[in-house]
Parts: sequence; structure tokens; C-alpha cells
Amino acid sequence: MNRTTTMIFVNLMRFVLSVALQVFLLKNITLYNLATPYTYILFILLLPFNVPNIVLFILSFILGLTLDAFYDTPGLHAAACVVLAFVRIVFINITVQKDGFDNEPEPTLSIMGFRWFFAYVFILTLFHHFFLFNLEVFRLSEIQYTLSRFALSSVFTVFLIVISGLLFFRKRER
Repeated sequence: MNRTTTMIFVNLMRFVLSVALQVFLLKNITLYNLATPYTYILFILLLPFNVPNIVLFILSFILGLTLDAFYDTPGLHAAACVVLAFVRIVFINITVQKDGFDNEPEPTLSIMGFRWFFAYVFILTLFHHFFLFNLEVFRLSEIQYTLSRFALSSVFTVFLIVISGLLFFRKRER
């Protein structure tokens, strides 16, 4: 099996696992009706650096539509995932050197380091959740509730993503 086929298989398994985990386990976990973890975004976050932008947008849209089908939310997750894909492109263009793509194909904790990975996950989760919760409510009269849901869900999601990154952390060989 060549490298491209392996990457496609690994990312297909990530897609299936992230959707299954979100739908069958995390959909039912809510802390005081304020904090809901949305760890399915980890699929988009862990896509390789060299994925073409159009493929990234299509995969993000498909992931969002899949979640929308299970959550019965017409287009909310799809829109938030497309925004997440856009912010991911901007963040990676700003923070990662173009020459490093050959040796380090994925933005994982073990490859990029804890500091970069935490900033990456935190900033992108904030954008995704802010857009998702504001689209969901779409009223200024409930801004305090929306902001508290946004903040607490972001912290909960980042915590779970970083814990999962640490669980699968592999030391980098030099």
C-alpha cells in the first residue's frame, strides 16, 4: 500500500470514528445544558497539510451535513465546518512554514508540539463554536446564554481534544 492510499484509509477511519463518537456518545453528554462537546471537528483539524483547499471544503461540508442529519439541524454544522475549514487554511498559512510540509504532513500533537497544537485547537474551536451557537440562536436577546454556551462548550471540546491528543502522543524520533 502506498502512502496516498494509507492516508486516504486513515482519514476515512477518522471520519467514521469521529461521527460515530459524536453521534452515539457525545450527543447525549451535556453539562447543565450549557456545555456540549463537539469533538467531531478533530477530523478537520487532523487532515494533512497538503490537502487541496477545495477538497478540505468539500470534506468539511460533508462532515457537517452528516452531523446535521443526526442532530436534525438543517445546515448549522455544515456552515460551521466550512467556516472552520477557512480559518484552518488561514491559521496554517500564518503559522506553518511552507517548506516543512514534506517531512511533517499532519498537524498532530506529536509532530507540531504541544504549544502549537493547543493554540491551533483552541483558536479553531473558538471560531467553530462561536459561529455554530450564534447561527443556532440567531437572536441578540439571548446573547448572554449564547456566549456562556459558546465559552463552556469550547473549553469542554478543547479539553477532550487535547486529552485525546495526549493519549495518542508519540515521541518524535530525531
